[in-house]
Amino acid sequence: MKQVQVCIVGGGAVGLTLALGLAHADISVQVIDSKPVPQPLGEQYGNRVSAISLASQTLFERLGVWQDLLASRASAYTHMDVRDQDSFGKIAFNSKDLDLNELGHIIENDAIRYALYNQLLQCSNVTLAFDTSYQSIHQTDTDALITLASGEPVMAKLLVAADGANSAIRQQFKMPLTFWDYDHHAIVATVKTQLPHEETARQVFLPTGPLAFLPLSDEHHHSIVWSTSPEHASHLMSLSNEAFNKALNVAIDGQCGLCEVADDRAVFPLRMRYAKQWLNNKVVLIGDAAHTIHPLAGLGMNLGLKDVALLIDLLSDQQGQEFASHRALREYERTRKLDAQKHIAMMQGLKELFEGTNPLKKLIRGVGLSAVDNLGPIKHLFAKEAVGR
Repeated sequence: MKQVQVCIVGGGAVGLTLALGLAHADISVQVIDSKPVPQPLGEQYGNRVSAISLASQTLFERLGVWQDLLASRASAYTHMDVRDQDSFGKIAFNSKDLDLNELGHIIENDAIRYALYNQLLQCSNVTLAFDTSYQSIHQTDTDALITLASGEPVMAKLLVAADGANSAIRQQFKMPLTFWDYDHHAIVATVKTQLPHEETARQVFLPTGPLAFLPLSDEHHHSIVWSTSPEHASHLMSLSNEAFNKALNVAIDGQCGLCEVADDRAVFPLRMRYAKQWLNNKVVLIGDAAHTIHPLAGLGMNLGLKDVALLIDLLSDQQGQEFASHRALREYERTRKLDAQKHIAMMQGLKELFEGTNPLKKLIRGVGLSAVDNLGPIKHLFAKEAVGR
């Protein structure tokens, strides 16, 4: 029987970051993931990217993986431009105004996983099991027993469920979930643009939902996230590339010049999920297993990494105490649930405010964005929140 201090089910970016942080703290870790081993990036950009905040960057720097990420097509953005198509509202800010080198980085999710995987290969206290599933999980008051599909048992002092939005572990242990459908589908793709992005992340709020243009390492390429109604998304996905390019150019109001889809489009439904319970004795939820939110502010990955940072700190700072004590795990649950609640409420409020063509909402949007853009101290606070500082 293999014995470790922490078993992490889920080898996405959040799960692997936790594994690396715990390894640095001399905590033994087992990672289990049914997906294949992470691979080097291909020639084409992946269509799933994350806007990595400065707080998340600090975590990656602390774990010694940041330089690897910078070398793997990470793209810094120094400007943000947010506007409402249906009113006069607009807000723009840049890193110089905040005395920063950049506001954040756009990084392909596959690049994050591969960089973390390479670092973990050098850790003698981490066992990685990809292409591996488990057949059962049982827990006692002091341990969790995970039996792999091969029949091999793994005993851990703590089991971390990093197995995504549809977490099977969350369901097995009947951790109640609050959820609602955003009534949006998100279309993601890589787009080649006529004009260079000039390190600017753009977002325009359309009556049906927000469209984001995120700058990639090549100055003429963006990753787009177009959140819109299911009916409109279905229509957009049915268009030829030529027709989709025209619709995209109209939606972004020509800010980037002519647009050309560089790879296949993908679409997925958007749903808010929030676990009312993140802790069940020796099982704890993290990342998308605990919360998912609308991507309009690019916070999803960063919220998961904030979960990771706190859990690493709490599990590393227990000299002379029981490892993964109930007190430490309850502190994690209370702290991170509160932050998740705040961001879920904020995203819902923004979605409702910027959606539709109600004249009063259009006026509020226009006045509100213009006021923030013209009031230095408020704009400074808004910008700091946006970059995670």
